[in-house]
Formats: sequence, structure tokens, C-alpha cells
Amino acid sequence: MVVVGAGLAGMSAALGIAGRAPVFLVTKGHLGAGSTAWAQGGIAAALGPDDSAQAHARDTVTAGAGLGDTATANAVCADAAGVICDLAALGVRFDRAHGELALAREGAHSLPRVVHAGGDATGRHVTEALAHSVRRAAGITLIEHCHVVNLIVDDEGVQGVRLGNGEVLAARGVVLATGGVGHLFARTTNPPGATADGLALARRAGAALADLEMVQFHPTALAVGPSPLALVSEAVRGAGGMLFDCHGDPVMAGVHPMGDLGPRDVVARAVFRRARETGREVVLSLAHLDATRVRARFPEVAALCAAHGIDLAEDLVPVTPAAHYAMGGVLTDLSGRTTVPGLWAVGECGSTGLHGANRLASNGLLEAAVLGRRAAADAAAGGGGPAAGPRADPIPVGVGDADSGVVRHQVGRIMWDRCGLERDAAGLGDAAERLAALPVPADPEAAGLLEISRLMVAAATAREESRGAHFRTDFPDTDPSRAHRTCWAGDMAHDLAPVPTGMATASIDLTEAA
Repeated sequence: MVVVGAGLAGMSAALGIAGRAPVFLVTKGHLGAGSTAWAQGGIAAALGPDDSAQAHARDTVTAGAGLGDTATANAVCADAAGVICDLAALGVRFDRAHGELALAREGAHSLPRVVHAGGDATGRHVTEALAHSVRRAAGITLIEHCHVVNLIVDDEGVQGVRLGNGEVLAARGVVLATGGVGHLFARTTNPPGATADGLALARRAGAALADLEMVQFHPTALAVGPSPLALVSEAVRGAGGMLFDCHGDPVMAGVHPMGDLGPRDVVARAVFRRARETGREVVLSLAHLDATRVRARFPEVAALCAAHGIDLAEDLVPVTPAAHYAMGGVLTDLSGRTTVPGLWAVGECGSTGLHGANRLASNGLLEAAVLGRRAAADAAAGGGGPAAGPRADPIPVGVGDADSGVVRHQVGRIMWDRCGLERDAAGLGDAAERLAALPVPADPEAAGLLEISRLMVAAATAREESRGAHFRTDFPDTDPSRAHRTCWAGDMAHDLAPVPTGMATASIDLTEAA
């Protein structure tokens, strides 16, 4: 097997396969260099005495704004306790209070259920523990600083990968775990490697992509310096941080019943609009809280702020929305299978339907771990048949000679200006024309970025309503008839079955899951 990408999802998949089949783990950076290590938020799991996996699933479906898949939410939330147990066994030292796991509450969660490690350094702690295990695993061959430029596909499915150095790795299956799409946008919290690689590879292999219009913009990136912008975790607001405009007025007053802990799309648009109205950035304040506790709880955020001369505990922290997480990606089932045989996609590059139109806080790391484990079990057991959904003919890799840096910059500006937090037909039409006019760059990574940006604009144009993270100023209302996901095979759109209405209601045995 080949696993492409070495964050939480990729390393979980590789470790799950190793011992039952040899694994090549390929990453374009060094082991653990990716979004997981940057994650300040924790891992959501219903571990409290008054909580349940069912309640967690309900919150997940509610946040998904009508597109969240109930069966997927039930299954992933039921696996959450096992994920925490497994990571603890690998050496992740989760934060504790009075001898028990410390559970924090974050936006749109009805109860405290987010487990952290090192305060706001959960991603780094998880990455270090997994990387240590990967380096010790006898069945894993690690290939670092190497790009996968194409999947080898025939009539029977994926048969391996072609690397940037021309080498071909033959394999009976490939797991994509390449992360997100943040660098489609000029402002993002994502590390430089988040360039939609897995989506581009899967699309060229003929796999369907889903929910591409659903990109989550984090409300509170540090509004200082160039992109990627430092993230000010949602957990900061969960601990009592409040948003104010330049006049000292609370931004979220009267906007949402949950105030500063409202759904991310609501808070992000409120911050975006208030900054536009006042001409100055919104600020986050924790000055009303105990300064010592703030610094102890958020050492990573405090250090990021301090690097720019800002005291997190006492100063007004300027913040801005920024592209943060893609709910859309390669269409998969709950085993991570795509619509092409022999190809799995896990983590942020996959789209199970868990997040619907808006991801619930701290469900990203959870899904990465759950799907990494599930795909590994499926692959090791000889799985690989395609998931239900459309499949297109493979698309040749585009070869161009344009300056990759110039194309990347232009894509980022076009997407931020025309396909960002607020969209309309005129802006999307302009984006489509400008992206179509851009030449194909020589770098395959930049070429994939351009390819996916064009498809994302098409998806945003097709959804003529506002729902979750997708907001159309010319269609500001949610259309009940559009409560279905859309996938794309090649350049053809396909409506998936409507998402059942109502909350997650299936009975879940948390003891068995643990």
C-alpha cells in the first residue's frame, strides 16, 4: 500500500496497515509537517458524565446546516472514545483536572467535550507521538520531501503512484491523506503544504469530489503579517474571550443566541462585516480574565501573539477571518473508499459528509483519526471496491510553462475576493473568467491548485442559496429543496441523495466504543 500524506490521518492509516501489509508513507515535507501539528483545538469526544456520543452527533448534525450525514455522525462520534484511548496509549498526554481528563467547551457544542494536550498544543503533541511510532514501525518505508505527481490508473482502478523524481511505486491501493485547500485563498491559517493535492490527484484518476463550495473560514486569525496567518483558537473564546469592534461594541451581540460561541460561519461573517463597516480590524479581548490562567491555558497562542508584540492576556488582539478548513473533498464512504477502486481518501482531503455545510469545532482531528483507522482496516482486510457514486475517465496531467509563483498569487487573490466569505453570481462569474484565462503553471502542485479553484467556483455558482459556510448575497436564504450534497466527476455535477431531516437518533453504546 501507499499512503500519501503524513498528518494524523496519514500516519494513523500507515500504522493501521503496517504489520499486515508493507506500506510506503510518502510526504512532500518532513514527517508530521502539516495541518495536524498546527492544530490548537483539541479532539471532540463525549466523555463527560452528562454527555453521550448521541448528543455529540446531534451537535455535529446541527452545525452541518442540513447537509450533515446522520449515519456518519453517529459512527464517527461513537468511535471518539476509542480514538482518545488509542492516542493516550501511543503516549499523548492529554490535559487533566483533578485526575480526570479536562474537557473544554467550544463553539456550537452543547457541553464541554473537547480534549486537549498541552493547552492549545494538541496537534503538536499528537503529531510527535504518532511520528515516533511511525519511525519505529518495521512495516513502514518513509519517503520524505517527495511529491506524488500522479496516480497510476487502469480499468481496474489505482495501481500505484508516480513521484516527482520519476519513480513509480506499484501498489494494490493508495490512501490519500494530503490535507486541505487553504492556499487557494490569499488569507489562510493553513501551512504552506495545504494546496489541494489530494483533490487534484483523485480528480485526475476519475474519482468524484463533493461539497467543494463548503470552505470554513475561521473567525479569528491573527490579523498581523503575511499568510499563513497565526490562528487564535476558538478555545480562546470558549474560555471567555470576547470580540469587539474599534468602538468597543461587542460584535456578536444580537447576532446569534450563543454569542461569541456561535457557529463558525456566523461568527466569521459577523467579524468580516464589522471590519468592513468600521474600516478597522475587530479585536479579541481576554483582559477581563485572570492573566496567569490565560497564559497557562494558551501557551501556543500567547507565543504567537508575543512574536508580534501582543500580550494575549492583556492587549486587544486584532483578528480577521481566514480560510481554515474544507468540508468538501474527495467523496468517500465510512471506510474512506472513493468512487475509484483501490483509492481511499482520509482526513481533510476526504469528504464523508460528517461536517455537512459547517464543521463543528474539534471534529477535524477526530475524523482524521477515525477515518485513518477505518481505511487501514478496510485496506488490510483486502477491501478496495469503490464507494457508491459517479466515476469519470482519468484526466491527463496538465503540463505548462507559466511561472508557478505568479499563478499561485493570482489564484489566491481571485478566490479571496470573489469566492470568499460572501459570494454572488457577478463575482463568481468574474472569478471563473479570470481563472480560465490563467496559464497552466509548470509546477504540478500549482497546476492542481488552479484546477481545483476552477471547480470550486463552479460548485459555488451552482449552489444558489446560502447554507452553512456558503453564503450568497444574491441568495441569502436557505432553500429546503437544496438540502442535498453535490459531487463532481470530471466537470459534471451530480446531486447526491437528500440528507435525511432531523437529528442523530441512533442508539450508541459508548462503553463498547471505548
